[in-house]
Amino acid sequence: MGKVALFHLLCGILFFWSVSVVKAEDDYKYYTWTATYGTASPLGVPQQVILMNGQFPGPRLDLVTNDNVILNLINRLDEPLLLTWNGIKQRKNSWQDGVLGTNCPIPPNSNYTYKFQTKDQIGSYTYFPSTQLHRAVGGFGALNVYARSVIPVPYAKPAGDFSLLIGDWYKSSHKVLRQILDSGRSLPYPNGLLINGQKQSTFSGDQGKTYMFRISNVGLKNSINFRIQGHKMRVVEVEGSHVLQNIYDSLDVHVGQSMSVLVTLDQPPKDYYIVASTRFSRIAFTATSVLHYTNSRAPVSGPVPSAPAGQMHWSMLQARSFRWNLTSNAARPNPQGSFHYGKIIISRTFVMANSAPIINGKLRYAVNSVSYVNPDTPLKLADHFNIPGVFSLNSIQTFPSGGSPYLATAVFPVSHHDFIEIVFQNNEATMQSWHLDGYDFWVVGFGAGTWTQASRNKYNLVDALTRHTTQVYPKSWTAILVSLDNQGMWNLRSAMWDRQYLGQQVYLRVYNPTQSLANEYDIPTNALLCGKAAGRHP
Repeated sequence: MGKVALFHLLCGILFFWSVSVVKAEDDYKYYTWTATYGTASPLGVPQQVILMNGQFPGPRLDLVTNDNVILNLINRLDEPLLLTWNGIKQRKNSWQDGVLGTNCPIPPNSNYTYKFQTKDQIGSYTYFPSTQLHRAVGGFGALNVYARSVIPVPYAKPAGDFSLLIGDWYKSSHKVLRQILDSGRSLPYPNGLLINGQKQSTFSGDQGKTYMFRISNVGLKNSINFRIQGHKMRVVEVEGSHVLQNIYDSLDVHVGQSMSVLVTLDQPPKDYYIVASTRFSRIAFTATSVLHYTNSRAPVSGPVPSAPAGQMHWSMLQARSFRWNLTSNAARPNPQGSFHYGKIIISRTFVMANSAPIINGKLRYAVNSVSYVNPDTPLKLADHFNIPGVFSLNSIQTFPSGGSPYLATAVFPVSHHDFIEIVFQNNEATMQSWHLDGYDFWVVGFGAGTWTQASRNKYNLVDALTRHTTQVYPKSWTAILVSLDNQGMWNLRSAMWDRQYLGQQVYLRVYNPTQSLANEYDIPTNALLCGKAAGRHP
């Protein structure tokens, strides 16, 4: 009897331990955020900004792989609002993506509860308002997903962890900026550059210790270059991918992108400049912060470190140097390189050429001659309820034809589990940046001029990193490969928000004729319904 009792006791302990581990590693995190207007002076002039829980930028959202997030967002603005979770894949759950193609916006003085999981993800991300031009005046914040304790990462735990939200900034309100775009004009140059909503801030650390800096470009238009006076940066993660840990003096971070670097405080004890400056623009802006050694004996001094002399070619070479760490664990306990993307046959190819046409006498931005317009009914709801007349699956061509530009609700029909190639063809003389919701993609190639099938000979089919946002250099192309393993309606857009606002976006309808909870979750019971979906039952 004693042995039996001991056996049952051990079984109970093991059961309790296993349940505790599951709960600890697959936790539920509950938040209530309120969006309001407030006044701040980021560039020295008081202006209206969007606050989240009274904060500008918004609260830092620290999560762990596979956490379940229950976030009640209360909208106290005078306009409808949505938040999107930039880089979170929303596995089987485009219902929570927070863009106008998937969600009805939250009306003023109302609320919506987001319910999503950071399924099999790790890395540095952001959130921001996707409606109108709200992103131009705040509402954004850092979203960091840390590894579960049972999954090792390929670097020692840093002594500290800093999030740096860097971006260009306007003194004008989002409503004034919106009026400029609605009138058919392009936005003027921004008025400055901010780091964490300020012209200057301080980050403190102990001499000899190593710290992680999570850098995200949350601006509207400009690429930025980031550097720390007298210190080297070791890149360890880019938008969820562990990368080969190369050392850099400075880093180009394009609109919508994020990356994590490790910095060892190995210099004499004083203060050093942290510098961000705009790149590839006629008017240059710089923002500085301070890296403060806790045993510092002197304030910052000397000239602010200058940006790299190299321009587009230099930046493209640096982009090619970011490579996947094939031996590192990912969010799950398997090597990142275990999925041999370079050996999969491509199902379909899409060549997407951006342009800036004049339509009906006004400036628009377009893809393959189509400038996107938002219908009053989210595409996802129209698809779910079989509502006709909201979008068409032949509204845009898969290759540029050079035809006359026009307005349409552009949707690409694709099949669940297709493996597709997307080429972003930039015929303009400006830098572009493209983002895909719901997925990571392999950035396999950059090149000057016009893409051709022969350009595939230059693809990296071995250790290209995965990310959610890629730059496209002027008069150049960028190629990505995507495994369409996430059913739903997904936004493929310019990360430059003025271009997105004026039509440079499409949606991918990733479709499977067999409806199954194994492929996609049901519509949420709390889904907001608007447009032609109003009055229906989830």
